[in-house]
Amino acid sequence: MKADLRLDLKRTALLVVDLQEDQRSDPLCVADNLDQVLANAAQLLEAARAHGVAVFHAAFVRDFDTRPPRPFEPRADDGGPAFSAKGSPLVAICPEVAPLADEVVIHKNDASAFEEGSLDGRLKALDVEWLVIAGVWTEACIAASVRDAMAAGFRVLLVKDACTSGTPAMHQTGMLNIANRLYGGAIGDTGRAVALLRGAPANVWRNTFPVPFRFRLTNVETMYDSL
Repeated sequence: MKADLRLDLKRTALLVVDLQEDQRSDPLCVADNLDQVLANAAQLLEAARAHGVAVFHAAFVRDFDTRPPRPFEPRADDGGPAFSAKGSPLVAICPEVAPLADEVVIHKNDASAFEEGSLDGRLKALDVEWLVIAGVWTEACIAASVRDAMAAGFRVLLVKDACTSGTPAMHQTGMLNIANRLYGGAIGDTGRAVALLRGAPANVWRNTFPVPFRFRLTNVETMYDSL
């Protein structure tokens, strides 16, 4: 259902996940519609910075010295990480959404932005209630970050058009799967999220009961558009 929401900006943070150069140039990582997602994420950053909202960035940097290879994890021919390897220039955050000097950048070795271990404590130290999330990939790193945020007690505002995946279908089904269990959270587009980050109210989608979207291949797009 749609409902009006207003955020307490003193208890709100923005998390931008994995908007890195490999998402537009590494064949294993290329994300769909990335230019638009970067533009939308940049709008979120601008609004957050202008209104004193804490900003966090997460970047996937696979480092076998920090986290040894997992069973069955894909590897490159040299035995190193298959993608997003530590030291690669492609792990750099895209300049369109580059962190400012005083913004926290978390380097993670797994899907969730909470994997590195410090994000939970950093957010709680700021008394954050709402965590606004944008980035890639919807069904992977975004879904894992949302799940861990909820488990840690944060409400999540997921910005649907500031996220993406490998294809539109992957993104849309991923977003609907998250929505089905986004208890206590909300989903809105960039325009609504920007309004919220400026302290204004906005009408967003809220989850009121489990699994509201029993989607089929024939109606995924329609249901996604209703978010």
